[in-house]
Amino acid sequence: MKTDTIAAIATAMSDSGIGIIRVSGDEAVEIVDKIYQNVHCEKKMKEYKSHTIHYGFIVEEDGTLVDEVMVSVLKAPRSYTMEDTVEINCHGGILMMRKILSIVMKAGARIAEPGEFTKRAFLNGRIDLSKAEAVMDIIHAKNEFALQSSVKQLKGSVFDKIKKLREEILYEIAFIESALDDPEHISLEGYQERLLDKSEHILRDFNKLLDSADDGRMLKEGIHTVIVGKPNVGKSSLLNILAGKEKAIVTDVAGTTRDILEETITLGDITLNMIDTAGIRNTEDIVEKIGVEKARKISEEADLILYVMDASVPLDESDKDIIRMISGKNAIILLNKSDLKEMIDEQSVIDIMNAIISDTLSLTKAYNYQHEKEDIESDDILTYQKIKGIDNSVYIIKTSTKEEHGIELLTFLIKDMFFHGQLSYNDEVYITNIRHKEAILDAKKSMLEVKKSLEMNMPEDFYSIDLMSAYTSLGQIIGEEVGDDLVNEIFSKFCMGK
Repeated sequence: MKTDTIAAIATAMSDSGIGIIRVSGDEAVEIVDKIYQNVHCEKKMKEYKSHTIHYGFIVEEDGTLVDEVMVSVLKAPRSYTMEDTVEINCHGGILMMRKILSIVMKAGARIAEPGEFTKRAFLNGRIDLSKAEAVMDIIHAKNEFALQSSVKQLKGSVFDKIKKLREEILYEIAFIESALDDPEHISLEGYQERLLDKSEHILRDFNKLLDSADDGRMLKEGIHTVIVGKPNVGKSSLLNILAGKEKAIVTDVAGTTRDILEETITLGDITLNMIDTAGIRNTEDIVEKIGVEKARKISEEADLILYVMDASVPLDESDKDIIRMISGKNAIILLNKSDLKEMIDEQSVIDIMNAIISDTLSLTKAYNYQHEKEDIESDDILTYQKIKGIDNSVYIIKTSTKEEHGIELLTFLIKDMFFHGQLSYNDEVYITNIRHKEAILDAKKSMLEVKKSLEMNMPEDFYSIDLMSAYTSLGQIIGEEVGDDLVNEIFSKFCMGK
């Protein structure tokens, strides 16, 4: 670990009221003292008490005043990095912050590497690796739930859970090793049954964490959502309504959208990474045909498909092609233009779906959604149809993008599909990091080997080997079983001042 003194701009590189230059390391106080002039006190900065803030000026070597500042002094180990840290609060603005940073570097500091402040906090033992990663997740949070989940992780929700699981596994390892070393005083009689119960308990915890991983990924990264449908059914209008701005061109001419349009949309607690695609139909137009093929390919990788139908015209072969395309996918079918005379309704859609993909459907059910969700602010009776497939769910609702009818219901449906309508800020531990998920999967494989060895009555040292493997895999999450290369890779993704 490098212990020299580092410095970086800790606030955004833009015009602002305040900018912060953070300095951390063994000589942080002495370095800033060289360039700081306190107009009210002649004490050296090393004599200042920790966690105090002081008014003065930053000056150049020749005594030229640079800026009026407030300087915060935080002495080791009571700082973010557990090192002596000084934060210079200057006037915001890119030019001023860069100038003061340059003066700090001339005084003896070096520029910090990306994430080096948080890396030092980790290496000095103030935070574990999962908390360090939560810092970056907080910075990049796209919605309220992702933010709250990251804050919980920073407080130790993941660390506490992983630490508890590791302690349970370590106890069993220690018991087996002790019994093998001292069989006269420690008996293994009946231990296999007890360890089998404990293994099943740990595996249930692993499965619960893994079940949260998909929710966690979508909460953190957003739900990959694709809008599909024939030309001129209202796809672009839907995107514009959800985005709250004119993102897509809307005309009465079919085939206006020829390429994909992307937009990140926040609906309350959830984020949709929304893609509007070209209208799907048979066409001889080369450019439009490329757009249609893109739409098909993108739909294959989507978490959610929003299939917009024009309810004022009969279904045709293009609709049947799209229905085949969404087979096996989580989808919401929007019967749009419900303000016009209807030519198709929910039942006609269900009938044609049953005719095309009947082998994948197991349940058709209708709900009055307004009774279940009293907080929908609408005088209309909002209903939806739900078709439950073997591995997917398809909802059917009536909408009118012209009158913005049914859009509120769409939000609730998405929550029901992916989060069962409830997003808990308090009790659930969500795995939002793919690295954590992979480590838990490895630990689960090891625990399954323990269970297999127990069922085959293998010698006790076999259990100990696989238990230690599970223990090590979990240690990678909190940083107790990681090498320098992984640590460097993780912190290289951080911003410079963090």
